[in-house]
Amino acid sequence: MAHVAFIGLGNMGGPMAGNLLTAGHSVTVFDLVPEACAALAGQGAAVADSGQAAIEGAEYVISMLPAGKHVKGLYLGEDKGEDKGEGGLLARLDGSVTVLDCSTIDAPTAREVGEAAAAAGIGFMDAPVSGGVAAAKAGTLAFMCGGDAMTFEKARVVLSAMGKNIFHAGPAGAGQVAKGCNNMLLAIHMIGTCEALEMGARNGLDPKVLSEIMLASSGRNWSLEVYNPYPGVMDGVPASNDYQPGFMVDLMVKDLGLAMDIAGQAGVDNQMGQLARKLYEAHQAGGNGPRDFSSILERLKG
Repeated sequence: MAHVAFIGLGNMGGPMAGNLLTAGHSVTVFDLVPEACAALAGQGAAVADSGQAAIEGAEYVISMLPAGKHVKGLYLGEDKGEDKGEGGLLARLDGSVTVLDCSTIDAPTAREVGEAAAAAGIGFMDAPVSGGVAAAKAGTLAFMCGGDAMTFEKARVVLSAMGKNIFHAGPAGAGQVAKGCNNMLLAIHMIGTCEALEMGARNGLDPKVLSEIMLASSGRNWSLEVYNPYPGVMDGVPASNDYQPGFMVDLMVKDLGLAMDIAGQAGVDNQMGQLARKLYEAHQAGGNGPRDFSSILERLKG
């Protein structure tokens, strides 16, 4: 079993750290929210009073932070990171430690941190996740990893305790590109699923029956099969609980912004992705930011 430092215990990070404990790993946690640390302490984690203290003696460092500026600040000591002026966490680590950043951030920042880690002889992977809070709790996340092959193999030791599907997407930054592509497609097929279900419902079809028909036909997709957005059709999904909890609209808007950057950098005219972003931004502006992204159905229902 490994000694893991886990930094960032939000809706995703907390359950992920908990699964590491369940798997028998030794985990030291740090978060700016004391209650988040206390919850993990109750599960057997050690609590550090800073990121620097958390990494002492660690074999793996895992971070789950809100944005690229936080990741860059933590590891490089730039912007508003807690280690500003002191070199960041990379300056305190050596080649015996594997660093995994599971945040969803911009690919250029992931590449910058990855290059700095490589220059210091430290194995680093950007390893954003897919699956949402439910998968984080169940330990069935998908990890999309960017980095070298050796680091990827070392990362499996801890990632397997938190995820079901672990992919090596390519070099540093590739994980973030894969995540951007995936979430753009997720937004598009969620909106399309909502439109199809509402169109059928307004023409007298039972949404549950229509869902069964489309699941057995060429319209089958993840939103329809696993995360049905129509209330009352599927148990255990946000749509049947007033769109709470789940993957927030705020986060989808953020991820679609990152996807637009990825497309723009490559010169891709992704019109469906651009439209999905506009629709989710409008939904967010209507006060729906904290609700699950499948609540986009309500824009169609009026």
